[in-house]
Amino acid sequence: MRITTLTLNPALDKSTSTDKLQPEQKLRCAPVRLDAGGGGINVSKGIHKLGGQSTAVFPIGGQNGEILQQILTTIGIHTAVLKVAGETRENFSVTETSSNNQFRFTMPGIELSEQMADECLRMIEQQRPTYLVASGSLPPGLPVTYYEKVAAFAKKIGARFILDTSGAALQAAADEGLYLLKPNLSELSALVGVDKLEMQEVDDAALQIIRLGKCEVVVVSMGPQGALLVTQDQTMHIPAPPVKKLSTVGAGDSMVAGMVWGLSNGYPPIEMAQLGVACGSAATLNQGTELFLREDAFRLLDWIKSYGERFRLRDL
Repeated sequence: MRITTLTLNPALDKSTSTDKLQPEQKLRCAPVRLDAGGGGINVSKGIHKLGGQSTAVFPIGGQNGEILQQILTTIGIHTAVLKVAGETRENFSVTETSSNNQFRFTMPGIELSEQMADECLRMIEQQRPTYLVASGSLPPGLPVTYYEKVAAFAKKIGARFILDTSGAALQAAADEGLYLLKPNLSELSALVGVDKLEMQEVDDAALQIIRLGKCEVVVVSMGPQGALLVTQDQTMHIPAPPVKKLSTVGAGDSMVAGMVWGLSNGYPPIEMAQLGVACGSAATLNQGTELFLREDAFRLLDWIKSYGERFRLRDL
């Protein structure tokens, strides 16, 4: 099965650390780490860590774009890029080692016209993917409804569309319908038109959007409480294993990577969601933008399968 990821707002991620952030002082920092970033790109990196293959489709511009593509090529991820005018954005994060607080600075991306983004869709069509994963924000220049267009495009080419975004972009795509959604609790609330959901209402809300035809599978991300898997036929809480959290950067993309890799390998829904939670939890064990280590993910997956039952929420 072929997996293609779409990242419309990629970034060259730079990260470092210093003992303490203080204003108007020269801060001595650790050497800068460079990573290829952006939601879909992170999903491709996660799939690669699990031993899978995917094609990452994204626009690039300038020297930053060339460096970003080279980073992915070096680690063995197949790319299909659209070269555009301008400079691919840089994101910057600093970890304050004395407190373990992380400060993340996110820059606006290259302005992308709808015609340019449509070129990325044509590149995806050539890949003939079984699963199409779009993750991350939309860049300046694209309408907030653009992921709705991607959802319709996925239907046309027969790909299962998995989306991880937020706000109006998520709402528009859900109105078109897709295969799998990974909302958090506030995003799920917005999808069903309420301000807040109580914990015992989450499963009914997820089932409601399935019955409305917005998607076939919902995996509600609940942070330290794990996730709730909901399909037309089953509801299951997957608890998150207890870990010593160092950073939440990339945890959501790692979770998506685990789920997509699981689906592409024939995992049933429960095992797919369990692997997603394991990969997301494993990502919190690492600083910066490293995502997760494969051995951590499968060690935590073993914990979920062996001990998760006793930690499941019973009031859903």
